[in-house]
Amino acid sequence: MKINKETNIAELVAKYPETAKVFMDYGLHCVGCMASQFDTIEAGAKVHGMDDATIKELVKDLNESI
Repeated sequence: MKINKETNIAELVAKYPETAKVFMDYGLHCVGCMASQFDTIEAGAKVHGMDDATIKELVKDLNESI
């Protein structure tokens, strides 16, 4: 699976639990958030004030974690 900014957070963490640590490292506590059921990585990150460059780095790190 290739993770991109449109990947659903809850589906990703369910399939690859190791990605939860990456989200936590970025200060995103998506794993326990109800919004993760419908949020994409980009939508969740933007709600928390992340810029496009940081989101790109997050996606890269998520892909490396799996």
